[in-house]
Amino acid sequence: MKAKIIDGKATAERIRAEVKEAVDKRKAEGKSIPGLATVLVGENPASKVYVRNKQKACTEVGINSFGHNLPGDATQEEVESLVRKLNADPAVNGILVQLPLPSHLEEEKVLSSIDLTKDVDGFHPINIGRLAQKGREPIFVPCTPAGCMYLLEDAGVKIAGANAVVLGRSNIVGMPVALLLVKANATVTIVHSRSKNIPEIVRNADILVAAIGQPEFVKKDWVKPGAYVIDVGINQVADSTAKRGYRLVGDVAFDEVSEVAAAITPVPGGVGPMTIAMLLKNTLRAAELADKAA
Repeated sequence: MKAKIIDGKATAERIRAEVKEAVDKRKAEGKSIPGLATVLVGENPASKVYVRNKQKACTEVGINSFGHNLPGDATQEEVESLVRKLNADPAVNGILVQLPLPSHLEEEKVLSSIDLTKDVDGFHPINIGRLAQKGREPIFVPCTPAGCMYLLEDAGVKIAGANAVVLGRSNIVGMPVALLLVKANATVTIVHSRSKNIPEIVRNADILVAAIGQPEFVKKDWVKPGAYVIDVGINQVADSTAKRGYRLVGDVAFDEVSEVAAAITPVPGGVGPMTIAMLLKNTLRAAELADKAA
């Protein structure tokens, strides 16, 4: 029996429609329009595409978008000064500093300079710290991990008591999603490059989240029959039959794992669209928080 496809694209479109409806309602009630400021340092091509996509998504749901581009040699003080300026701007509800930053900049210091109530990317050290603590709640959760959890819950997965395995321990996906699974009462194992017997560990997973950036790393015989698989990876592999000369694949060998999993996210069309949808949702929430604080 083939796995059910967890359609992140359709789910993201539903979330976007809900955000647009809420923004339209705010406008009708004379409330402020939510605003997202993006900060891009340098000329990283992938980062430029990501920022452009986020700005476009804001426009589509009626959120104001403020783009700020700094040269690749911008100083630490110049970046932090811009963030402080955005912190003080009432038209800006959310601030997103596109990562990675150029290597000469101290990423943690930049992220720490963002107002907690405008940290819609969820990477402020205090928000991450609250995520890691029992009985504490972050103001915002990182968008991709939040999207993974939303897809699991939307698919009706019983997370409490489940064995969950997270492949990867990055600050952006692996560690935050592991913490979210712990908060949801799963028993969580984090697998990384130094782990031993990786296939054996993965085989115990009721829920598998793959986020290591290795094309089709997870094979069919690694996956427990009936497992739920969330594939965060987006990798390019050469394909002479494709128009662009390559195709996108995840960290999971989709075709073969689909034969044993209960449900699986495709690549593309799975987790990817959820990241921006959750960013829009966080930006709307930031505007609502600002209303209460006013």
